[in-house]
Amino acid sequence: MQAITGATLIDGTGRDPVQNATVLIGDDGRITSVGQSDQLPRGVEVIEVSGMTVMPGLIDCHVHLMIVTDSMQTLALKSPSIRVLEAADNARRTLDAGITSVRDAGGTPAGVKAAIARGLIPGPRMRIAVGVLTQTGGHGDFLLPGGMNHPFIPPTGTLEHPGTICDGPEDVRRSVREQLRAGADFIKMCTTGGVLSPGDELDATQFTREEISVMVYEAAAAGKTCMAHAMGPEGIRNAVEFGVESIEHGFYIDEETAQVMSTRGAFLVPTFQAPRAALRYEAANPGSMLPQSVEKCRAVMADQANNFRIAVEAGVKVAMGTDAGVGVHGENAEELRLLVEEGGLSPMEAIVVGTRNAAECAHIDGDVGTLVPGKLADLLVVDGDPLTDISVLEDRRNLKIIMQGGVSYKDVLRG
Repeated sequence: MQAITGATLIDGTGRDPVQNATVLIGDDGRITSVGQSDQLPRGVEVIEVSGMTVMPGLIDCHVHLMIVTDSMQTLALKSPSIRVLEAADNARRTLDAGITSVRDAGGTPAGVKAAIARGLIPGPRMRIAVGVLTQTGGHGDFLLPGGMNHPFIPPTGTLEHPGTICDGPEDVRRSVREQLRAGADFIKMCTTGGVLSPGDELDATQFTREEISVMVYEAAAAGKTCMAHAMGPEGIRNAVEFGVESIEHGFYIDEETAQVMSTRGAFLVPTFQAPRAALRYEAANPGSMLPQSVEKCRAVMADQANNFRIAVEAGVKVAMGTDAGVGVHGENAEELRLLVEEGGLSPMEAIVVGTRNAAECAHIDGDVGTLVPGKLADLLVVDGDPLTDISVLEDRRNLKIIMQGGVSYKDVLRG
């Protein structure tokens, strides 16, 4: 049994912080009690963290561990095995950043998830989409005018990486079933165009309502749910009205669409970091993005913050997501600062978005997301106060303990 004592507790629920708190962790890795305590059980291992903050591990609901934004030539010269090993390194970088759980939104096979779960490689707990379903010419169709596929997405057409281009109700039915066979926890679809795809506009509406309905039905038949890459209002409404539970990006959400999302309880995963990180990477590595993608990146940033605030005012539930892979893996905590600086949230609201809300969106809230009795001890001990300065979470040196299930992955206090 372990006791983390003396910290300021932010439990992830949004309640006021508790000073001089103790988090008691049982031998099974689950929290047995939380709050102020003058007496500790005999034999408990005490971890004194006075002056620091203890909070839940962060949860990123939109990453791509198999994706890095290298130049087209560099990506084309990489073998599949190298990309898997890079995914392992990206998983480690993500955990190093205090992200103890993720939802991978496409590109990463079930084997990477299994390797982390078995302890073969360090990384966050994973929920995965496996592939990104797209119509012909849609956001996930990376066929270039010259006839080659952009290697941004790992090659598909194998058991682990089934094909993702599908058209018509029966074709999308087959594609969903193939993704489920490959181990998908969620079905990811593209209902609008996007930034990095070579041949569509940002707000182009993709997949018919019938196709979306079939995908949602097939996912539900297997006890799973759907997430949608969606930027324009019509594509967002089509997805939400036919049962998709989380909208990724949502850059051009309007008041009507926000009300639909709020009424139906759909999540918005806004990915503020994605366009900013992509442009930074392109500036440092010219040629890593197609020219039209650079222009689309700049376009979405102009309206993103205002439209996000429309969604928040309408009561839309928000969960943290970065689209890591578009930017650099391991810089995920920047999203929380952007939610405050650009999105207008308070630091406490941003932390709830990155903990409790994200856990609910990823369907892991029964085990993680808040520091309450009965849940797994996935937590951070932070040297600093993120309620005063949310950016302290971006500096890994401030993360003194990173714990998953009561086991310390990082602990500079005890060595």
